[in-house]
Amino acid sequence: MSTQPELQGSINWMETETAPAGTIPTSGADESGLRPIPRISIQAFCQSSSTAGVLERASSDRRLNKAHVKGHMGGVAAAVEFYQHAPTPNLIIVECEGSQEKLLADLDSLAEFCDSGTMVIVIGQINDVTLYRELMHRGVSEYLVAPFDVYQLIAAIGRLYNGPETAPLGKVISFFGVKGGCGASTIAHNCAWALAKNLENEVIIADLDLPFGTAGLDFNRDPLQGVYEAVASPERLDETFLDRILSECSEYLTLLAAPASLERTYDHAEATFEGLVDVMRSSSPLVTLDVPHTWNAWTKNVLASADELVLVAEPDLANLRNAKNVVDTFKQLRPNDRPPHLVLNRVGMPKRPEIKPADFATALDLHQHTEIPFDPQLFGTAANNGQMIGEVDAKNPITETFSMLAANVSGKQRLDADKKASLGSLLSKLVRK
Repeated sequence: MSTQPELQGSINWMETETAPAGTIPTSGADESGLRPIPRISIQAFCQSSSTAGVLERASSDRRLNKAHVKGHMGGVAAAVEFYQHAPTPNLIIVECEGSQEKLLADLDSLAEFCDSGTMVIVIGQINDVTLYRELMHRGVSEYLVAPFDVYQLIAAIGRLYNGPETAPLGKVISFFGVKGGCGASTIAHNCAWALAKNLENEVIIADLDLPFGTAGLDFNRDPLQGVYEAVASPERLDETFLDRILSECSEYLTLLAAPASLERTYDHAEATFEGLVDVMRSSSPLVTLDVPHTWNAWTKNVLASADELVLVAEPDLANLRNAKNVVDTFKQLRPNDRPPHLVLNRVGMPKRPEIKPADFATALDLHQHTEIPFDPQLFGTAANNGQMIGEVDAKNPITETFSMLAANVSGKQRLDADKKASLGSLLSKLVRK
């Protein structure tokens, strides 16, 4: 089989038994390290029902929603027969059974019908380094030893299309309030600020509430261009154009503001923001989206495709009902993702009957949550000054809460935590001496 160039594509995974120790091409993977696959065509030819099941579940994963995935049974023999009369897709996944000699012979017969540019992932039962090297020498793109799970399959495809030679993809974190006025925008803005400050890494925050967005006010910025210009001219949208319309908020934080104007209506199509999100994530390692409290095709699409989802609520009955509906919906839309992060805002408001935060989280079957206490003086001062909480009072416990939330949703260690750990290690050595 001749060496094939890499192709772009997307595919979903399904959980099966854990791969045995010593699997050659893949190591254990989980959803946190997986990235979306580009728009490609994928065809799979399976021998076993377990592999077909993994492929079926993978094909519904959000990271593969741009790819066209089709499965067949029959293994290599079915693939050879099929491609005698049809062009090969971007990626072929083929399962082979039998001895090493039979596997190589079957692949040689398939290679006769592979078009230039087609990549091949082989699934086999033989866990042998010599076989793996021979397959790589023959131009096979990847080799997986069965059984494997959904995450290992997605990771294998991701290595083909998100490798070192391809453009890096940033992490997208979407913030969504389950009820209007619960403070989701304030949480999103402060979390983005904490990400930029604590990680000292580039962060883009995009305000997707075009008619009523408050990011410009909260960061004390009044840019002439922003989200509307980006989505209104999709043919011009690239990293250069994006760089021109971004507004700098701090050394590591840039803002894509909403126009906050009612001069026009904003009737977005389902895919309106897909191109913008793709460009932002290729430009910055961290992208935070302030998604307005509404429910239509485009908000559903944006939330479902995010790497991390943060739900903001207040501890009352209406918020609990809405949060339950949102959590249940995204369990179906994002079956292979971690549960949403729950942030309970304005906890402890005087004279307001509240649901206990622990009970609120338990009702949603969420084991972790973040609590933001009710502090109108602190938040009001920050809003009126166009500042973040950490700028108004760096020593306030709420500032530390936002820092911890930023670390949790980004999955990255804070720089100051690294410094404290190093200092603690050094002090312990000095004490021992």
